[in-house]
Amino acid sequence: MGDVTVRTEITAPAEAIYDLVADMPGIGRWSPECERVEWTDGATGPAVGATFTGHNRNGRRSWSTHGTVTVAERGREFTFEVRSVLNLPVSRWSYRFEPGADGVCRVAESTEDRRGGLMKTLGRIATGISDRGERNRETMTTTLERLRAAAESGTASGQPTAS
Repeated sequence: MGDVTVRTEITAPAEAIYDLVADMPGIGRWSPECERVEWTDGATGPAVGATFTGHNRNGRRSWSTHGTVTVAERGREFTFEVRSVLNLPVSRWSYRFEPGADGVCRVAESTEDRRGGLMKTLGRIATGISDRGERNRETMTTTLERLRAAAESGTASGQPTAS
């Protein structure tokens, strides 16, 4: 199954972490697979209904997807749905933030695989990734580690560290 949730704790305000995650054009700083994102159709930032195109890479293979923001509650949740270039469902991604009284924010990154059988086959061919669930777990862990490092050091504009 391709549904995955990865959790971590970050010593930073939930709003600051949300701002890092919701800065979709900057996602390449955190994600080892999604290199860059562009807002589309007049969208300029994270708001419900905002659309974007994501550009992804696995080694020499690259592909693009289209996304729509479905939840944008600063400091609480950022969720978007991803569709293929053929407009078929691919996944739903969510980031949830739970601030603690101790200054530590609990962050959960989740993905739900929404592909049917044909899309799973096409996805394996296009990306070269045979176990999407395991690959997502690996990349999500790296993403959250990079977010934690940036949020806790206050260097959100820095480049990702080697994984």
